[in-house]
Amino acid sequence: MDVFCGRVLLNKDGQAVDPEDVLQNKIVGLYFSAAWCSLCRDFTPILCDFYSELVEEAQSPAPFEIIFVSSDRSSEEMVEYMHDMHGHWLALPFHDPFKHELKKKYNITAIPKLVIVKQTGEVITDKGRKQIRERGLSCFRNWLEGADIFQNFCS
Repeated sequence: MDVFCGRVLLNKDGQAVDPEDVLQNKIVGLYFSAAWCSLCRDFTPILCDFYSELVEEAQSPAPFEIIFVSSDRSSEEMVEYMHDMHGHWLALPFHDPFKHELKKKYNITAIPKLVIVKQTGEVITDKGRKQIRERGLSCFRNWLEGADIFQNFCS
């Protein structure tokens, strides 16, 4: 994905992964969240279920990935939050200053926020959280259409 080109992401186990390998041809949900935020702790299990049904349990996994952008107070708090509540998605390392650029670029003024973006980083919707709560899995088809990769996915 162009936005993360040259950067390192972490998987849930803390291992470094190359964004070019894991994000290719996928829609990405940038999940701005933190352990200390009660609204985040309320939405994260819903996002876990959404991700699991779409990617992990589907016969044909959807071209979708989540990247957690932490607003936690420490790297330890971030790791604990990821282990306790997150799905098997990716994260920007806690100390990576790029998270500040992402927050600015996507106008993040409050959390939780789920911004759905194309490969280029162009926004499909900045209302991912609301759409998942209201429409569940059906909102993903709209995201696919917005990303122009509809023809590559069979449900």
